[in-house]
Amino acid sequence: MLKKLLVVVLLCTSTLSAQDYFYKKIHPFNSEIPSPEAFLGYGIGEHHTRHDLIVAYLQKLAEVSDRATLTEYGKTHEGRKLVMLTVSTPENLQNIDVLKEKHLEFTKPESNSKATPDLPIFINLAYNVHGNEPSSSEAALLTAYTFVASNNPEIINYLKNAVLFIDPTINPDGRDRHTQYANAYQGNPLVADPQDAEHNEYWPRGRTNHYWFDLNRDWLLAINPESRGKLNWYHEWYPNVVTDFHEMGSQSSYFFEPMKDNGSLDPIMPKKNYEDLNNLFAGYYAKSLDSIGSLYFTKEVFDGTYPGYGSSYPDLQGGLGLLFEQASSRGHKQTTAFGEITFPFTIRNQYTSSITTVKAAVENKELMYDYQLEFFKSGIAKAEKSKIKAYSFKTGTDKNRIKAFLDKLLIHRIKVEQTEDGFVVPTKQAQYRMVQTMFETYDKYRDSVYYDASAWSVANFFNIDYKAIGTYKPGKPVSDLKNIFPVAPISQSNYAYVIDYDDYNAVAVLNFLQQKEITVSSAFKPFTIATANGNKTFNYGSLVIPVAAQKKDSNYLYKALQQAQEEYNVPMYAVNSGFSLKGVDLGSGYISPIKKPKAALLIGDGVSSYEAGEVWHLLDTRVHMPISKLPIRNLARIDFSKYNVLVMVSGRYQLDQKTTEKIKSWVAQGNTLITIANASKWIIDQKWVKEELTKIEKDTADITIRKPYVDARENLGKNSVGGAIFKVDLDTTHPIAFGYTNEQIPVYKNNSVWLKPSKNAYATVAKYTKDPHIDGFITEENLNNFLKPSASIIISKIGGGKVIMFADNPNFRGSWYGTNRLFLNALFLGNQVNIPE
Repeated sequence: MLKKLLVVVLLCTSTLSAQDYFYKKIHPFNSEIPSPEAFLGYGIGEHHTRHDLIVAYLQKLAEVSDRATLTEYGKTHEGRKLVMLTVSTPENLQNIDVLKEKHLEFTKPESNSKATPDLPIFINLAYNVHGNEPSSSEAALLTAYTFVASNNPEIINYLKNAVLFIDPTINPDGRDRHTQYANAYQGNPLVADPQDAEHNEYWPRGRTNHYWFDLNRDWLLAINPESRGKLNWYHEWYPNVVTDFHEMGSQSSYFFEPMKDNGSLDPIMPKKNYEDLNNLFAGYYAKSLDSIGSLYFTKEVFDGTYPGYGSSYPDLQGGLGLLFEQASSRGHKQTTAFGEITFPFTIRNQYTSSITTVKAAVENKELMYDYQLEFFKSGIAKAEKSKIKAYSFKTGTDKNRIKAFLDKLLIHRIKVEQTEDGFVVPTKQAQYRMVQTMFETYDKYRDSVYYDASAWSVANFFNIDYKAIGTYKPGKPVSDLKNIFPVAPISQSNYAYVIDYDDYNAVAVLNFLQQKEITVSSAFKPFTIATANGNKTFNYGSLVIPVAAQKKDSNYLYKALQQAQEEYNVPMYAVNSGFSLKGVDLGSGYISPIKKPKAALLIGDGVSSYEAGEVWHLLDTRVHMPISKLPIRNLARIDFSKYNVLVMVSGRYQLDQKTTEKIKSWVAQGNTLITIANASKWIIDQKWVKEELTKIEKDTADITIRKPYVDARENLGKNSVGGAIFKVDLDTTHPIAFGYTNEQIPVYKNNSVWLKPSKNAYATVAKYTKDPHIDGFITEENLNNFLKPSASIIISKIGGGKVIMFADNPNFRGSWYGTNRLFLNALFLGNQVNIPE
């Protein structure tokens, strides 16, 4: 018995010692609440904690304490739980519905509410959106324990005056990928050598989610379940303050806001947000970090121009988003120019800022509520002063693309109304600033160097043909998209079926039918024909399915078409004769069978995991088509004869000569290579094709003008194209452009790859227009000397095969519905392209 008691005393002493490094100032703790160390069996910072253990610990806190409840707001692609721990006094939690209702009054522009002493401030402490920036989730455990277990008067006061929403891990899939890696390579004793494997994570690394998306760019675009779950939660609660904890390079220190000046000339967020409130909270962070001897910096590098960050989206919702960046230990201990940086040290800084955020928010509760209400009132006032009263767009033929755009508007709680011929989005609404975000475009900027994109007019992502209007007739409010675009059920035919290819989901239907071994042809010329639903004109690329040519019987075919229509909601038509009223007949040579793609994608070191993930995600989640992901390290032994399409995204392809020749020979045998951005440049540099890059001749006699060294980073940075939207002329008769009805469409460019138009008159699919700029920053030199003379898509022959080269990224962040079709056409129809000599 004495021995057991001694063990308990030693354990408690050890735990208190470990805890004191983090929170010695906020004792005493409730001994009945287990600390993270006691629950996990190791001290915080000794190992990286798996997400399931994080969730289990928070669940334990909710079970043993009346200060906390745990809810699930979603699941990741890999099925991990997304959870929120709500912490406050027992009285506040029992009265949470009433408090919520009072809180939400401050998000209503018509309200005249005033903050009262009994109304707590709502704070969302959010952690670990980048999976391999792990210190913050460990800090979340310490923060949760502090507010659930501490009986320190300061903590009790915060609980009375705040409702805390602790989101411990925004990106569980990425975190666990990194956690497994860091723990697997952890040494004993710890190895601080920066060259050790522990500090050099393998591709694709843990920053991103399952499909290698950066979730800290997804708040606006709402592509992934992690973001969609969080957005639905967010618009239920509208917290006053939101944290966004990150890590940066090991040679740095610690960053908190204020950020670098917003790059927009006239930011849509209120000046009070990015000046007054940021500076107010900064004073608190400086004092807290000073007290523990931590160095820090502000107002550099990071900017909140792009509205899709975890630290910028709240700024457009009446809250205050706050960014923190901690120098990373990239493992458990690492040597830097400033000495050794340890995992516990990084955690302590994040934990300190967590507690300080609550302190600053509580002590300025009335100010934050006044600001929140004024934010929404000022939106209405701005809308009333603006000449633009709404944005309108028509339904058109591609209804599923429109539906996807409507979904984006609704998830941000933007009001949309349906009219007789389309939709209107009124500007006079609580989400006025989000309406601006979706539709407004800019060509003048305060800055020229951006941490991320300088263009994000989401309507252009979806190739929406919209216009600003000064007056409009109100329509029917749109709330449910389930039955918004009903299609007539397909009738059965014993002759043939035709599927409209203008719809975004037509490619998914094509894949669905090919997976069921149904032969599908593509119309290389338009035609008008009698259908069971009346006479109809079909555009380039329309899918033709003759009944008699199938290996399966007519009933099997009809059932498959019904299943496809039910799944993808695409218009389909039965025809009883191949004789067209206008244009080619169904037996024409211009109606050609489509070869089923057997696709592969190169991945691995040097390859852009973002772009590779975008391809994988597109095919998995929208087309439901498998693609083989081929690691570069295995190329020497891969049998390429299994594939007829290969995708190469941006990357540094340092392939040996034997492997290079292997891929080139495979293309020459009649296969299709699709290259995106830097991979297109690589192909040209390798001289696989006779195409060229756009260049300008420089005068060798030019004298370099001396410039201040301090300006070098800014001057060099502005020459890169960080992300802007441009207009291209599209050959809509080309198979790569099948399904498009407008000859001019927006494209997204975030690189400096300039493709010279092909010398072959039929090989340039898309070229930038004479006046291409739509949205975003680009230098005059890049615009006039490189972009305007260049092509966006060209095709070139290699033997019997071909390379389809994209200068831009048609799948950017999973959001470019407007250009996805170009890539999918390359995948499914690329082998159909014949390039005349």
